[in-house]
Amino acid sequence: MERTSQEEGLAPARPSKQQRGQAPLPDLFFFRVLYTGVNMSTPRVIFTLVIFLAITAPINAQSIREQDIRAELGFLASDAMQGRGSGTVFERIAAEYIGSQFQQFGLEPGGDTDSAGNKGFVQRVPVQTAASGATWNVIGVLRGTDQREAIMLSAHLDHLGVNDTAPGDDKIFNGADDDGSGSVAVMELARALSSGKRPRRTIYFVCFGSEERRGLGSRHFIDNPPVPLTQIVADLQFEMLGRPDPKVAAGKLWLTGFERSNLGPELAKQGAALVADPHPEQRFFQRSDNFPLALRGVIAHTVSSFGLHTDYHRVSDDVSKIDFPFMTRSINSLVRPIQWLANSDFRPEWLAGQAPSR
Repeated sequence: MERTSQEEGLAPARPSKQQRGQAPLPDLFFFRVLYTGVNMSTPRVIFTLVIFLAITAPINAQSIREQDIRAELGFLASDAMQGRGSGTVFERIAAEYIGSQFQQFGLEPGGDTDSAGNKGFVQRVPVQTAASGATWNVIGVLRGTDQREAIMLSAHLDHLGVNDTAPGDDKIFNGADDDGSGSVAVMELARALSSGKRPRRTIYFVCFGSEERRGLGSRHFIDNPPVPLTQIVADLQFEMLGRPDPKVAAGKLWLTGFERSNLGPELAKQGAALVADPHPEQRFFQRSDNFPLALRGVIAHTVSSFGLHTDYHRVSDDVSKIDFPFMTRSINSLVRPIQWLANSDFRPEWLAGQAPSR
């Protein structure tokens, strides 16, 4: 979720929590080796990365399973990923990983086209202020039978990286909840939805880079959409849904701006475990990548269960704090409602006087 204070600086790789005597995260020795002297412009490194991901990724899953969520989030929020800092090599590795999952699920690539005319899943977004010169989005497409309409399921893949000025020995902001959990939700919904019948509406599965730096990835996407924005009937952004919120009923997620459109109530009628945002004073509707889309007319909301826990934007936002059974059940509750949305004639609308403006 987007910061409201000044961005922290990035720092070199830090020792893992296992090395510091804390509980170990999944063994990612390959990526520790990969990072040593890595030059991501080297084709051999990228090729080796993609082959490794294809070998280790879960295979042939037809529904959302806790073990797959654990594996994906265990990778994205590991110390080896150094906090997936916006515009860093680790953000790019996260993008390549998510793209490899999309490819495994049979999605069409929606990213950049290389010099040979081959389209990939990753989209490079130039960013002059980033040390790498770019940030990275990931776009997978489940093509519908009716090309005139589409829906989006999105999250952001970046987090805060490493900050050497942070107090204590741990300097890595792993971002397990923010927003590793959202990126995993998008991947798992892609897995589930792509295993069924082809939908009527096209579904874009998108993970944005640099949300933590003023939404640079999503703003590029919106300025260069794969289809006219008028064809995107809805966007659900997934942000921080790794722990239950004690302010809502057990097992429930909440939707920012629930009262602004008829999308949330309709999805709830279809079985989605969705209720209204219990924290309106936090203005979460305006604080994620859904908002720039909403300002352009797309019915766009964020799905979350953030209960204002004190690990937000701290090094303690680790995989050990994730409630995996809750996360699995709540994401599963969205599969059929999203299938309904992708196949119905229902087109959500802003309620009278509720369309957002700056």
